[in-house]
Amino acid sequence: MALVPYEETALMGLQKFHKPLATFSFANHTIQIRQDWRQLGVAAVVWDAAVVLSTYLEMGAVELRGCSAVELGAGTGLVGIVAALLGAHVTITDRKVALEFLKSNVQANLPLHIQSKAVVKELTWGQNLESFSPGEFDLILGADIIYLEETFTDLLQTLEHLSSNQSVILLACRIRYERDNNFLVMLKRQFTAFTP
Repeated sequence: MALVPYEETALMGLQKFHKPLATFSFANHTIQIRQDWRQLGVAAVVWDAAVVLSTYLEMGAVELRGCSAVELGAGTGLVGIVAALLGAHVTITDRKVALEFLKSNVQANLPLHIQSKAVVKELTWGQNLESFSPGEFDLILGADIIYLEETFTDLLQTLEHLSSNQSVILLACRIRYERDNNFLVMLKRQFTAFTP
């Protein structure tokens, strides 16, 4: 597992969250992510951690071709879209309220011949985990999903259920508060974690 914390530069601001489109270039594709802060808040904007994790995947840090991957708390779906473009079979998940928005971004950004490699599916951490086979995924991805302390136990339970001893879990986040460090302590109790 790798946890990729980062520091936001002083020049970045919240105005980027209010733009209707965020455009990126990954895996030789231009990706245009629809954003709608007013509709879904934090689930409907691209956070820096998603860009950091997408860049990490594009650098070839893990082999994605043929890999079974899941993105947790996908929001706009950028990380899952990039993973699919790089060859993974990806289940891109979020809560029910965000699914239609997520699905529209995935469909708009994956060529038809790749769309079958990406499935959008509902997942609320700690709930209805039986709809996923235990240890089902080779790779578990999450970008900026560590921010609500009340979700930490459910997130850990979900990670435990979805992973096997051979799974790789990649989480990218900005450590903002002491509670974020508390999650790292909890994570290290259950998993072998590598943090910079």
